[in-house]
Amino acid sequence: MNRKDFLKSSTLFGAASLVLPTNNVFAENLANNSIDKLVDATGNYIQQALPYSESFLEPYMDAETLHLHYTFHHGGAVKGANKDLQMIKKALDENNMETIDFWTKKLSYHFSSHILHSIFWTNLTNKSTLPQGELLKRIEKSFGSFDKLKALIATTSKNVDGSGWGILAYQPYSDSLIILQCENHEKLTQWGAIPILVIDVWEHAYYLKYKNKRTDFVDALFNIINWDNVALRLNDALKLIR
Repeated sequence: MNRKDFLKSSTLFGAASLVLPTNNVFAENLANNSIDKLVDATGNYIQQALPYSESFLEPYMDAETLHLHYTFHHGGAVKGANKDLQMIKKALDENNMETIDFWTKKLSYHFSSHILHSIFWTNLTNKSTLPQGELLKRIEKSFGSFDKLKALIATTSKNVDGSGWGILAYQPYSDSLIILQCENHEKLTQWGAIPILVIDVWEHAYYLKYKNKRTDFVDALFNIINWDNVALRLNDALKLIR
C-alpha cells in the first residue's frame, strides 16, 4: 500500500465510500468544499481558516477560547496527524512493524479530532436558526420532535465520561439519524455513521468562560447552532443512498 492509498483508506471520508462503492459524490464533495477539505495535493493534512472572526460567536463563545481552541487544540491535532503519517511511512520503509500499532492509534486520535473540529466550526453561527425541510422531517421521524432531539443530544453531550463529543449523525445502513456519544475523539463511534452536528465537550472548549459548568456551555450552544449547515451536511450524506 503506497502513501496515497493509505491516506484514502485511513480517513472517515474514505471509509464512507465503503457504504456504496459506486457512489463517490459525497466523498468528492468533502474533498473539494471549503473547510471540509482536510488534505492538500501532497497528501498532508491541512487546517482551513475559520469561516468567521474569533469574536463572531460572542457572547456564547468568547474570542479567547475560540482562538486557543482553534489554534492550539485543533491545530495541534493537525500537526499530530501529519507526524503520525510520517512515522507510519518511516516504519513501513524500514520494515519496523514494532511501532506501527502505536502510530496508527495516534493517527486515529489526531485525525478524528481534525474531522470533528472542522465540522464543529461550521456547525456554529451568530444568529438563531431552526431545522427545516428534509432535516426537520428526519428529526421528527427519528426522535419524535425537534425538542426531543435537543434534549437527547444535550443530555448525551453533558454526560460524556471525561472528554469527548455529542454527535448527531446520519447512519446510511439504517437510513436514519442517530445520536452518538464519543469519548476523546474516536471511541464509542459507529462504522459508517456520518456526523452532521457535533458538540465539543472537552474542557478546553468552555473552561475559560463557563469554568466547570459543562451543562451551561452545552445549553448555550443551542443559541448558535447553524441548522442550515446541519441541513447541508445531511443532504450530502443522503447522496450515499440516492
